[in-house]
Amino acid sequence: MERPRGRFRPRAGRWCLDGARGTRRGVAGSVMVGFDGHRGWVYYLAVSPDQRRTGLGRALMAAAEDWLRDRGAPKLQLMVREDNAAALDFYEALGLERQKVAVLGRFLKEDA
Repeated sequence: MERPRGRFRPRAGRWCLDGARGTRRGVAGSVMVGFDGHRGWVYYLAVSPDQRRTGLGRALMAAAEDWLRDRGAPKLQLMVREDNAAALDFYEALGLERQKVAVLGRFLKEDA
């Protein structure tokens, strides 16, 4: 796998890669990660459509994992919509496993 070219710009748990492989000027990929003192979280990973399947997503996830390890996070977690088969396949190929947890939520807008 060829390493993505460009410039990683780390900023407080967020990395962007710009100028990769002759793309239009702009961001080729981005990941936002955080550590709550208990677990590391990948809040989002995005790769420009013309940069998918180039190794950029893997490189961004590796940078996120390194950032979390450096801060002592014992575990990485992320959430994926259950109908997003492409994302699930990608993360499972990286060695992430489905967890036996339920995600609960509620929208905070007031009822009219």
